[in-house]
Amino acid sequence: MNFQQLEYIIAVDKYRHFAKAAEKSFVTQPTLSMMIQKLEIELGIKIFDRTRQPVVPTKDGEEVIRRAKLIVAEASRLKEFADELKGEISGEVHIGIIPTLAPYLLPRFLASFSAKYPNLRIFIKEMVTDDIIRHLNHGDIDMGLLATPLHHASLEEHHLFFEEFFAYASQEEKLPKKKYILPAHIDTERLLLLEEGHCMRSQIFNLCSLRKAENAPSNLHYEAGSIETLINLVDRNQGITIVPHLATLHLSPTQMKNIREFARPKPVREISIVVQKGFPRKKILDFLMTEIVKGLPADHSLTDRNVLDIVI
Repeated sequence: MNFQQLEYIIAVDKYRHFAKAAEKSFVTQPTLSMMIQKLEIELGIKIFDRTRQPVVPTKDGEEVIRRAKLIVAEASRLKEFADELKGEISGEVHIGIIPTLAPYLLPRFLASFSAKYPNLRIFIKEMVTDDIIRHLNHGDIDMGLLATPLHHASLEEHHLFFEEFFAYASQEEKLPKKKYILPAHIDTERLLLLEEGHCMRSQIFNLCSLRKAENAPSNLHYEAGSIETLINLVDRNQGITIVPHLATLHLSPTQMKNIREFARPKPVREISIVVQKGFPRKKILDFLMTEIVKGLPADHSLTDRNVLDIVI
């Protein structure tokens, strides 16, 4: 077994075609096929189902390819790891971040972090939680910035901060005039949500015990792709939505009048950096965590929340 064989099965998995994979690997198709067959014989399993077009991995092959990606990725970053041991930060880091966090958190640390480490190439992509988990497990990204806990045995979660949720409601909504409201005060038929796939949608379901009936009387059923869209819909069409603390820092004075605070236990989400267990680039992880925390607003809680608050 050698690294070339691992790179070949990764290429076939990527292009789902032996000829295309051979072309991209700068070898002939017979050579690539022979090397993969040798690996299959050595492992005693079929990695690809060659009877299907496009070619697909077998169930066992999927796991072999996943591990091959991790091995190849780790080997390619060995030089970067050695540089870090000498105090040099270079190479690449690939980060996934959830869309409900990206527009509010990235501007607070990204410029200063990249300026401090000019030899480090930073690649960032917005992804929903399930995609971040999958890409972390496959070795496609190094870190994820997202809401936790995830309860995945293969991943490590490094706590950054807790973020409070607020209700954002038009002035026409029938909510109590008290300073604090309860989730029970929210008319779920007036509640605007993010589309399927966003973890914040699930958190709001937990908060409001939301189970909309299929024959709900409301004639407006809209699922948005961003918090900004939800806020704009409330501003123009009435209704109510739920927003995290960092999103409120972008609101105008007029919009801030639409913010309603929840009574305790206050709903919060935990934000963490998530990496694979045994992630070797500890210095980059530590530096990134430090830079993120430094960039947070002064009024933002970074310590463990009061026991009266609840992570949703």
